[in-house]
Amino acid sequence: MKVRIGLSILALTVMLTMAGCGGNSGNSTPASTPQAAESGKKGPETSVVRWNYGTSGNVMVTIAEKKGYFKDEGITLEMVPATANADAMALLATGKADVASNAGTSNPLQQIASGVDLTIFGGHMVDGSMPIVARKGTKWNGVQDLIGKKFACNPSYFAFTGAVMDLGYNDPLKAVEWVTYTNYNDALAAVVRGEVDYALMGTGQNYAVKNMKEIDIVAWQGDVMKNYSCCRLVAPTSFVKNNPNTVKGIMKALIRAQRYYEANKNEAITLQAENIKTSNEYVAAYMLNDNYVVSPDPLKNSVIRAWGILDKTGFLNKKAKDINIADHINTDLYKAALDEVTAQYGSEDPEFYKKLQAFYQENNS
Repeated sequence: MKVRIGLSILALTVMLTMAGCGGNSGNSTPASTPQAAESGKKGPETSVVRWNYGTSGNVMVTIAEKKGYFKDEGITLEMVPATANADAMALLATGKADVASNAGTSNPLQQIASGVDLTIFGGHMVDGSMPIVARKGTKWNGVQDLIGKKFACNPSYFAFTGAVMDLGYNDPLKAVEWVTYTNYNDALAAVVRGEVDYALMGTGQNYAVKNMKEIDIVAWQGDVMKNYSCCRLVAPTSFVKNNPNTVKGIMKALIRAQRYYEANKNEAITLQAENIKTSNEYVAAYMLNDNYVVSPDPLKNSVIRAWGILDKTGFLNKKAKDINIADHINTDLYKAALDEVTAQYGSEDPEFYKKLQAFYQENNS
């Protein structure tokens, strides 16, 4: 079913408010820093972490499990399934999961804005290899080509509304005719039929799109906004506060997994295909291009940018005006993990760990 975005529809796209765990007390405060520093002498407070990564999987989690990196930190993951981003947020809000890694960025931010006390402490995909498609032969000169056109994309995808505002349009919801569909396949069919000019596809649609003669990939979401923050690692604030050693251990395992992934992509494709029960060709279609970038880095600057865009475009609850989103982003534990894992394993690949330190400074300072 196709739904054109009007003011009433926009209001409905904001996530339903769920009961939270308390106030908006921050995590990157002086009070939390000694706790993180002391955690280097201790094992995990919680050895079993209930984790949701949806149906598309998480290659760093897959590698960290297969290679024993979580085991090295004394951590075992218990997978908690969810079929949609909203379901993942509900699992966190109701205490049925400890961590979600594939629910995007706007979903947790909308939950925080509605009063749910969550903390973003890391990341999954920086750039999710999400293609922008059009009918064969369509030219693309940049995001300006969306102006006045029909674009099959939910405008809560802040990379696009933010890029339109950067062109000088104060109201990006009017500058583009945003058209939403129930799923990516319906949006793709609308492009083929000529009902819309462009459509944003999910990571998992790469294989299908690349094998369609009627369709061209004209650009990628990462072209529109650099390091836009595709998926964040998020947990209830109480979990992060009460389990700093566990969280740091998670980050250490994922950092090591990122290194292994970047050095062994072909093997990573096989591991991921086996984990999500699909073909190597399906995974390779999104993983073997420059638009698929994974990192456990929190990307604080990108998250704050996203919060601002979502607020300006009306996708955050009114309560957002009283919330400092920086209080819901913990960078201390990732940095502590990065420093420790660099000291322990840095000699294996000095350039990789040097790159991660520089990436952290660029995206969190």
